Amino acid sequence: MYDGKKIIPGLILFLGIVTYPIWHNTVSGKIDYVPKPKIPADKKECVEPKALIRVNHKDLLDDWKMSVVRSGIRTYQASNKKIYTMSLTRTCMNCHQDRKEFCDQCHNYMGVKNKCWDCHMYPKELKAEVK
Repeated sequence: MYDGKKIIPGLILFLGIVTYPIWHNTVSGKIDYVPKPKIPADKKECVEPKALIRVNHKDLLDDWKMSVVRSGIRTYQASNKKIYTMSLTRTCMNCHQDRKEFCDQCHNYMGVKNKCWDCHMYPKELKAEVK
């Protein structure tokens, strides 16, 4: 090897930088962290089953937005045949009233920017702003 004195330390440095997140999370104890959003104890069910909502809530809310704004359809029939009003404020936020304890936990964990709050306000934030 002509440049072995440069290549080997360079490879070690490269591997250290690339694997840093893994080492950092292992040492800090965050390797097994999973967000646990606060779910209301008095509510037994969501609009759809929990597994479906966790994965597809963005698509569901986008569909609701398009149905209400573009088509004027304001009711949603869930898979359990129950009818709900298509409203982030009156349906979802009725149960999930604290943005920091519910939405922000998963969105921050996943590094996702939530555009819902560009137009909507959470009930607790609205009450604090009115005071």
